[in-house]
Amino acid sequence: MKIVRRDLVRDGPGSVKMVPVDSDDLWFAYNLIAPGDSVMAVTVRKVLREAASGGRDAERVKLKLEIKVEAVDYDKVGTVLRIRGKNVLENEHVKIGAFHTLEIELQRPFVLRKGVWDSLALDVLHQASDPGASADLAVVLMQEGLAHILLVGRSMTTTRARIETSIPRKHGPAIAGYDSALNKFFENVLQAFLKHIDFSVVRCAVIASPGFTKDQFHRHLLLEAERRQLRPIIENKSRIILVHTSSGYKHSLREVLDAPNVMNMIKDTKAAQEDPDRACYGPKHVEVAHERLAIQTLLITDDLFRNADVETRKKYVNLVESVKGSGGTAHIFSSMHISGEQLAQLTGIAAVLRFPLPDLEDIEM
Repeated sequence: MKIVRRDLVRDGPGSVKMVPVDSDDLWFAYNLIAPGDSVMAVTVRKVLREAASGGRDAERVKLKLEIKVEAVDYDKVGTVLRIRGKNVLENEHVKIGAFHTLEIELQRPFVLRKGVWDSLALDVLHQASDPGASADLAVVLMQEGLAHILLVGRSMTTTRARIETSIPRKHGPAIAGYDSALNKFFENVLQAFLKHIDFSVVRCAVIASPGFTKDQFHRHLLLEAERRQLRPIIENKSRIILVHTSSGYKHSLREVLDAPNVMNMIKDTKAAQEDPDRACYGPKHVEVAHERLAIQTLLITDDLFRNADVETRKKYVNLVESVKGSGGTAHIFSSMHISGEQLAQLTGIAAVLRFPLPDLEDIEM
């Protein structure tokens, strides 16, 4: 996301002008824009004009509108963000209070105004300008001639690179060019790997593919790391995992996240496996656990912050800040991510505790 202008106060009002550069940026914007905010952008609206004949002609005009947000819809297939609300900017074509749907597309600037830029909104803004800063997992999803480098964060997944190389067939007269084309492809993927995967940030890197492509690339990666003394790869080779997928396309990411040898963001921690009293689920149980300063790790879905009720959002923002303030950690999961789907089935909020609280079970959810 390109941040053009930033004029805001933490825990106070302000605005940010930004431009979505790729499809991942629209996903960041979806996570930033909430009901009650206002969004200003140039849009096209059909207006009726009096024609010389006495009838009316429809004409499409470009105009700047600012709407008070009531609903936000992210269309992943069409790569567009639809924001519905009432116009709050005086305009000759659109009355104040009239409903309009703004469509935010790639390369289309918009200004987002919030009454309160709380810590969670600022976190998403930081991730939008530097998506690699909070990624937990790096994935190289590949097949012969195609690779995607993806960073899977706490709340979203971003595509950092797409590498495509034409590979001739392995059989017949073209076989001579096969090995050199494959090596060139692996070298391009290796360069993207070095550029986008930072082991001081990610926990592990997964190389995933159908067939043996992942094994061949892994071998190439390690051999070249030794030959060129690439310290980041040599020192972290134990954190590089291989996984089988049905393709090198992005939809196969779900297979990676489902693979048993990949450390899922939501997993049974050792403490929770050894002692069920060290885990709790549901708003009431989590609240009581926090009152007793027992929360080590808070797990929460972004749906709870997308609440139109300002007080409800504030309650969960305060909970996240308070858990961090008492030495705990908080992970926010996207409802469109497999980990968020799993957590949503467990009421959307859970915690891993510092010490057992067996009497929690006696408290009604």
